[in-house]
Amino acid sequence: MKVLVTGNAGFIGFHVAKTLLERGDSVVGFDNVNDYYNVRLKEARLALLQETAVRTGSKYLFLRQDLADSQQVMACFLEHEFDRVIHLAAQAGVRYSLENPHAYIQSNVVGFTNILEGCRACQTPHLTYASTSSVYGANTVMPFSEHHGVDHPLQLYAATKRSNELMAHSYSHLFALPTTGLRFFTVYGPWGRPDMALFKFTDKILKGESIPVFNHGNHTRDFTYVDDIVEGIIRASDNIATPNPNWRSETPDPASSYAPYRIFNIGNNEPVQLRAYIEALEACLGRKAIMDLLPLQPGDVPDTFADSTALEQAVGYKPNTRVSDGVDEFVAWFREFYQD
Repeated sequence: MKVLVTGNAGFIGFHVAKTLLERGDSVVGFDNVNDYYNVRLKEARLALLQETAVRTGSKYLFLRQDLADSQQVMACFLEHEFDRVIHLAAQAGVRYSLENPHAYIQSNVVGFTNILEGCRACQTPHLTYASTSSVYGANTVMPFSEHHGVDHPLQLYAATKRSNELMAHSYSHLFALPTTGLRFFTVYGPWGRPDMALFKFTDKILKGESIPVFNHGNHTRDFTYVDDIVEGIIRASDNIATPNPNWRSETPDPASSYAPYRIFNIGNNEPVQLRAYIEALEACLGRKAIMDLLPLQPGDVPDTFADSTALEQAVGYKPNTRVSDGVDEFVAWFREFYQD
């Protein structure tokens, strides 16, 4: 298949593009390679994708362009006939949305509009896109289910992702565009983002510096290893969304529709307390962390816990990476990449 992967210089997009190339798909990558975090890491990912394409003999084209530019996006769609679109580009980060909200509107709302328009104009068979567990916001019913309401986001990042889900439904309804939204739960692993906790903690512990531990380390997260996430993304993309024949307007299910529209959680189904996560990292590094215990930050939710049974039933997704193993894989990559 010929697949458009947006955000392929990013953490998850890189892994998805690499996996698609390794299975023989043709990939077009689309990323503006912004400087939200160290560009050196993004360039290294891009270089490895080029190497993978050469090694596997798969076709790969990278477009260093901006999703907020509607003409560039439409030109990409018109030049290529995509069998699938996997939209992973976004302005990420919860706390940064408090500092630079306009970046989130341009990337997550304007950029997503351009993707939807490209899919509509070229009748793309299936659009799969990234949402986030952050959309659950003020909801405290555990585990989080796609059938729960998600209308109380706690920060703009979550609000833009929830808007993506609503925008996708409108295009599924109006233009019969099959769309699948995936709500990611705290993804970690090799080639991870420097603004994520695991990267920051590893770097600071190795340097002998204290690490900021919010909510005194008491909150829990459904940490999900990147290989498990990638498998779920590709399985969902391969399985084209269809209407739910049992959907009823008098009792509307938020996760499906009479239109070809689906929402799935994609997590590890096993929340881990932040302190335990740090202990796993300490065991891998052979060093103790100096913890600076801090209160819960504005916009953060205390706990996350994914119910991913719907995705398992739909496409056979089943995460199988323990946190201790995933953290070990990250540390091995970190030490090799930074030659520690």
